[in-house]
Formats: sequence, structure tokens, C-alpha cells
Amino acid sequence: MELPDDLNQLELLNTHSHLIPRGASSLWTGSKDEEGEMEDEEVKSEEWYLQKEESLKDKPAELILWAAENNRASTVRRLLAAEASLVHSSDEDAYTPLHRAAYGNHVDVAAALLAAGSKVNPRTVDGWTPLHSACRWGHVAMATLLLHHGAGVNAQTNGGLTPLHLAASHSSSSKSEWRHTLELLLCQRHLKAGLRSNSGESANELARRSSPYHFLFEMVEDCSGVLPSL
Repeated sequence: MELPDDLNQLELLNTHSHLIPRGASSLWTGSKDEEGEMEDEEVKSEEWYLQKEESLKDKPAELILWAAENNRASTVRRLLAAEASLVHSSDEDAYTPLHRAAYGNHVDVAAALLAAGSKVNPRTVDGWTPLHSACRWGHVAMATLLLHHGAGVNAQTNGGLTPLHLAASHSSSSKSEWRHTLELLLCQRHLKAGLRSNSGESANELARRSSPYHFLFEMVEDCSGVLPSL
């Protein structure tokens, strides 16, 4: 299904985030609390994970996607040691293991994938990079790792959204990660903060109507662009 160019993708994210892919062949199943944050997922036993891995042992491409999503770093490393090309696996929407690790904030998994040769800027069918995924959920540690490996801070989705748009789109002030993610992006030397989405909105304008941290955009002119340490 084709969507109009002027579709407000941020509004769509707020109303349909439960449909963002999370599994190799599943839909996002988490529910949201009053402030729009994902509730804690059901805790599964180690036995459950081992059984799942066993069921996917003959489907290594699907297994590495699942393992990256579920923070199974040892499984990811084992699969890559046996077949390094698995790092470039993707699902039907072109989400790679790095995308899966990024939106889950699984830094150890992402580091293993990057060390094995994962591209840092692969794009989904909607034009999302792993950095978009990290910034959508306020994962500052993941965003820092990706930027250290050359992630495109000005990359735009098919709808023209940059990582900065996504980080600026949250109205909640209950998670310090949102502020830290904005600060991290705004301190990038090559950031083009004025880029506009297909709906004609800059990240600054979006923040002024959505984010309690809109004042951080005043940093842009004076920031040195130095990345924090991992």
C-alpha cells in the first residue's frame, strides 16, 4: 500500500506503533501505559529461549534476527562465527539484525554485529536506519554506539524524518533518555537541524509543540560536536 507524501508519519507512529515489526514474522505486541512507554515484557525463562533457538536452528537467517531482537548476544556471536554473511540478513521489511538490536537497545549485540561487518546505515523499506530506530525509543547508549561507527545523523526516512525528528517527537519528560538523546544528536558537528519532513516540519518546530526539551535546540550553534564516551 502506498502512502501519500504529506502523511504525518509522527502522528501515525503515535497511533499505530503497535504495528511496528518486532519479530521475524510478527507484529509489535507491546501495550502502552498512560505516558506512551512500552510496558515491561513478560519475563521468559532460559528454557523458553533455548527451545526457541532449537526450533530455528535450521533457519539461521531467521534465528539471527530473532536473537538480535531478544538480546541473545552469545547466540549472535556463535552464528556469525559459523557464517559471517548472516550479519546482512533481513526480514520482509528489510529490518536487519542491527535494526532489531537498535530498537531493543541491545548494545552488546549491536557491537558484535558491527564488529562482524554489519553496515551501520542499512535501510528498511520505509527508509529507516538503525539510528532512526534507536532515536525513536530514546536509546542514547545505542545512538552513541551507532554514531561512533559512522551512522548518518541526517539520514531521512521515506517521509523525510531524521533521527532528530524522532527524538524530538516525545511529549513525556519522565525518561531522562529522551533529553540525553536530543543532546547527543544536537552536539553532532555535521547535524543539519533544519531539515524538514515531507509534511514541511523541522525537528525544532516539532519539538516546540511536542517536547519539554525544545529549549535544547538553542545548543546547536555553540555545540562542539564531541561525542560522549561509551
